[in-house]
Amino acid sequence: MKHRKRAKNLLALAALVLALAAGFACSRPSVETAADAVYPAASWERIAEPSSAGFSAEALDAIHPYVEGISTSAVMAVVGGRVLFEHGPVDSLSYLASVRKSILAMLYGNYVEDGTIDLGLTLEDLGMDDVQGLLQIEKRARVLDLVTARSGVYHPASNAGDNLADAPPRGSREPGTYYLYSNWDFNAAGAVFEQLTGRNIYDALETDLALPLGFEDWDRSIHRKSGDTSRSRNLAYHMTLSTRDMARIGHLMLQDGVWDGERILPEGWAERITSVVTPSEEMNPEGLRGGEFGYGYMWWVWDGPDVPEGFEGAYSGRGAYGQFITVIPSLDMVVAHKTVPDAQTPWDDYMGILTRLVAAHCGTDC
Repeated sequence: MKHRKRAKNLLALAALVLALAAGFACSRPSVETAADAVYPAASWERIAEPSSAGFSAEALDAIHPYVEGISTSAVMAVVGGRVLFEHGPVDSLSYLASVRKSILAMLYGNYVEDGTIDLGLTLEDLGMDDVQGLLQIEKRARVLDLVTARSGVYHPASNAGDNLADAPPRGSREPGTYYLYSNWDFNAAGAVFEQLTGRNIYDALETDLALPLGFEDWDRSIHRKSGDTSRSRNLAYHMTLSTRDMARIGHLMLQDGVWDGERILPEGWAERITSVVTPSEEMNPEGLRGGEFGYGYMWWVWDGPDVPEGFEGAYSGRGAYGQFITVIPSLDMVVAHKTVPDAQTPWDDYMGILTRLVAAHCGTDC
């Protein structure tokens, strides 16, 4: 029932895209290539006239009342490396929830490239175990299986917020064969990163992303791991960023890991981690199948029959309560979204923002 309702909501949102596009006399010619993008320096440059970027100013202005009517704290949309739309305190810091996992996938890149991290190593190779003990079949899981949520390890995680309640019995799935969104996999992937690199995740986040990308609101001192070590020894590596720095993360991904002429991620790594590993029809639990998402390396990839028009090739980092980074390559667009933890922006409300932004594109007919 939930899946059918969700599909119905998405069809309504897709219809909204078409209706808004017609109302603002928009067409959808191809946008300029990402190679034409600019990069923020100390701060983001704004698009003074939306029509110069192929967007309707009237349509963008109409998004503000919608955002004010939902629980969004802040949202920023960037096109071609400049701010197209902004609402709320984009400099405010709050935690990213599960978007942290997508960022860890980015951090993996350079260490996989130079051989420090071998994705083919198994948990047994690494000497990894946990408080309840791992089964022998579970120890055959590779690092690759952790970062793609296909480990077959259904040991309790140190923190909640996953689909472990829907897991099959422990030991019943061969590693690499069955997708399930489990925080045990993601937290273990963080532990593997630190074991093999000899670096704290937050130090790597600072040197490998925050400083090269010029985060405006970075504060290393507030970052702490958390979790219940009586459940699992692998803690959650929660991250705290601002909306405008999340947009820098998305813009780096859009540019295939290049930032203002400097390669930050290995060539092809951004594409690799946002390519489908688990297609929509193989998602678990079954209620996720046939929806708008498949899964890559800790990134949600828009895949399957429910992908609305304009979102083909898009991918998202998704976190609880309303923390999102969405990259829409067809529009050279990044959308960063935050909701403070004492509120919640459901995915369908966020989709309302995304569909309105896509519908505001009017190409040469603005």
